Amino acid sequence: MRTKKDEKVDVDRKSGLYFRIGLSAALLIVILAFQWKVYDRQQIGLDSNLIIDEEEEIVDITKQEKKPPPPPPPPELEIVEDDVEIEENQPVIKDVEVKEDEAIALAPITEEKEEVIEEQIFFMSEDPPEFPGGDNARNKYLRQSIRYPDIERDNGIQGQVVVNFVVEKDGSINNVKILKGITPNINEEALRVVKEMPNWMPGKQRGKPVRVYVNLPIRFTLN
Repeated sequence: MRTKKDEKVDVDRKSGLYFRIGLSAALLIVILAFQWKVYDRQQIGLDSNLIIDEEEEIVDITKQEKKPPPPPPPPELEIVEDDVEIEENQPVIKDVEVKEDEAIALAPITEEKEEVIEEQIFFMSEDPPEFPGGDNARNKYLRQSIRYPDIERDNGIQGQVVVNFVVEKDGSINNVKILKGITPNINEEALRVVKEMPNWMPGKQRGKPVRVYVNLPIRFTLN
């Protein structure tokens, strides 16, 4: 009795499929084998992956000064002997004759003026200036010299005038002016009397005569 094969258990039925799958797998392995690349293994330490920022060294930039060129050598002096003959072709200097009628223009001569430096004027000195004979002689001179102006006398005008002046080192009176006045007529009379005063005894500073300011009050009163 002939045995029948079960279709489900029959292996030959799918053999073609298995053959194609195996052929495709083999072909794929061959292709991969040709494209496979082998790399050399290198030990890469951890330190090689670290990036260290090193500070850049700051280089001072200096300006190179150019050295000045050396000075030129001094010119060579040519020594001429005394017996050198003078060429005849050199120009001849003629004598110039000046006539009296001809005027010669000369540059104007300017005289330099010496700058006069005024000496210091003291407001006070160790030895103050003094009228010759003292204060009594000065008051006597004023009483005898002053002429009361007619208009002020008729109108009964009285008061005190203060006159300022400088006693120079020789005792003379200079720079006379009114510091405090009353009327123009009285002021003019006070100036006149002071300007006509005799020379005073000059003031002294450390034993030497100096210029000193003086304020002189003059009282105009009616009897």
